[in-house]
Amino acid sequence: MSTKKKTELPKKEKSNLQRKGPPPMPARGMAVSFLLMAIFLTSMYLFSDSSKNDGQKDYSYFIEQVKSGRVSKVDIAHDGAGNHNVIVESKDVDDSGSTRFRTEIILTDKLMEMLEENNVQVTVKRPKTVMVSILANLIPFLLIFGLIYFFFIRQMKNSGRGAMSFGKSRAKLLTHDKNKITFSNVAGVDEAKEELLEVVEFLKDPKQFQKLGGKMPKGVLLCGPPGTGKTLLAKAVAGEADVPFFTISGSDFVEMFVGIGASRVRDMFEQGKKNAPCIIFIDEIDAVGRSRFSGIGGGHDEREQTLNALLVEMDGFDTQEGIIIIAATNRPDVLDQALLRPGRFDRQVMVDLPSLEGREQILNIHVKNIRLSDKVELSKTARGTPGFSGADLANLVNEAALLASRRKANFVEQKDLEEARDKVIWGRERRSHALDDEEKRLTAYHEAGHALAMHYMEECEPIHKVTIIPRGRALGATMQLPKKDRYTQSQKKLEADLVAFMGGRAAEELIFGDITTGAHNDIERSTAIARAMVCEYGMSKKVGPQNLGNSQEPIFMGQGMTGSQDYSESTANLIDEEVQRILVDSYDKCMNILVEHKKELIDLSEILIEKEVLDADQVIHILKHGKLPDENEDEKNDATDLAEASETDEDLFAKENKDEPKNKDSDSEKN
Repeated sequence: MSTKKKTELPKKEKSNLQRKGPPPMPARGMAVSFLLMAIFLTSMYLFSDSSKNDGQKDYSYFIEQVKSGRVSKVDIAHDGAGNHNVIVESKDVDDSGSTRFRTEIILTDKLMEMLEENNVQVTVKRPKTVMVSILANLIPFLLIFGLIYFFFIRQMKNSGRGAMSFGKSRAKLLTHDKNKITFSNVAGVDEAKEELLEVVEFLKDPKQFQKLGGKMPKGVLLCGPPGTGKTLLAKAVAGEADVPFFTISGSDFVEMFVGIGASRVRDMFEQGKKNAPCIIFIDEIDAVGRSRFSGIGGGHDEREQTLNALLVEMDGFDTQEGIIIIAATNRPDVLDQALLRPGRFDRQVMVDLPSLEGREQILNIHVKNIRLSDKVELSKTARGTPGFSGADLANLVNEAALLASRRKANFVEQKDLEEARDKVIWGRERRSHALDDEEKRLTAYHEAGHALAMHYMEECEPIHKVTIIPRGRALGATMQLPKKDRYTQSQKKLEADLVAFMGGRAAEELIFGDITTGAHNDIERSTAIARAMVCEYGMSKKVGPQNLGNSQEPIFMGQGMTGSQDYSESTANLIDEEVQRILVDSYDKCMNILVEHKKELIDLSEILIEKEVLDADQVIHILKHGKLPDENEDEKNDATDLAEASETDEDLFAKENKDEPKNKDSDSEKN
């Protein structure tokens, strides 16, 4: 739990990095452009002269045009067979342009003299072979068809995502040669691993289970919050059993075309049968396995057909084939009941957030490739990260390594892990966000009020750190470090937390005679806890132990949007009165604590203004002595403790040496 002072929305800042020049064109866009350019050039080649081309003319027409002086140019080309193919360029009568036509001639001296007399430009080209002519005409067409083949046919074959492969499964096959993961790579979920060991043993030796006539579950559903290692567990099962592993996401089944998802489901099971024994893993199965309930917005034909195909396929195969279906979801409440019945997903395995011991085990796995200092205590880090998932812990270790490299250290220290934890939970320190003296003083008293209330409420978790440096969206924070993991909350613990939440607002009113908006987050959280105590936990004597429908479950597919209030107006008024009473009592109790310890509040606040950050030992010393601990005093105390410890060790050693002769004498006497 932490308390925050004055939530502040971050301002949007313009990026200093500006893109220079136009963005690079994607490879597919360049290919399409090249294809269009080839088509355009080919068209220009084939039809460049089609606008003013009269085609083939006879020889007499050609002679007439020459004699009339309309011919300006003649291109004579030999075809290699004694014939002369002539391209004639003649002038129009109105000199508006020129017209080209073809003809065949018999090349004679008389004809050449006629052309010379009429000032006709004559060009004679070398004869073309038949092969050259054919290639010259076919090259443009070959270029076009080659590009079409490359960008359509080949792409469809290679990618498997083309128009011809809509109905093919998109499941990726991971063999044991690729990134093999075993149970040694998974920590913090011992119970889940034990349940999945049966699946591993079955895949290794199916006949062992078939001797007794038992059947293995067809499907295993992994449920749990995000980041707890559900996907990793499924891969570990495949790695332990050393079998092929097909993985696919639930969203890969759903397409805009009806029937595509069902076809992909059938194809996926066909691939599984060909590679049996194997594991088929469907991640985020809630994307395709949601309840077929037509609420607000209607149904979804494609998704329902895909779900129906999945149900049929799971009924159609036998576990003797060696196929195990493993699915993962963090929303098991929205899955269709037909999917969860026995014979489909027979077993549900809960993959919950790791415990204290589990978090330490996970940290040990993630720090294998990290250069840690010898003074690092992972147990301390594990204790300070309640509610962290495996993914959160991996991110914490990575952030710590980045922090250590940023300060050019050779090893990751304990302070790096603590700073990384604070950064993950509360955000990065914003030292550039400077507060003026008045607001800094107000924030210091606000956070000191929280710290003082937490200190004198025994049920509250111990203080970890108090800071008035803006972190994340908060101007200050009072952080706590739980002693242990809590799976239930007592009424006294909740009431103590409410008193701690009111510390900031009460300190503002006591010292400044005014209140600010800085406590709005505290009030929001306090109200939520107080209402839950009345409506859900039955912690109000007037209301009694009953649930009054204040469910925090998210609305799914229109369910619950049209539900009616299941209690009367008088009960609603009673709930409001009880919530108000709990909040007012908490505030009054907090105010009494601050009034009684006002001097401690002032001392802590003034030192906090100066230091900006105080750890737990410093806070406790200030509350006891009104000042920060003296360094010389700490050294003296450490020396005294060391001397006492040494003296104790010497006494023990002397005692052991003193007892040895007695034991020897007694032994000799016995002998």
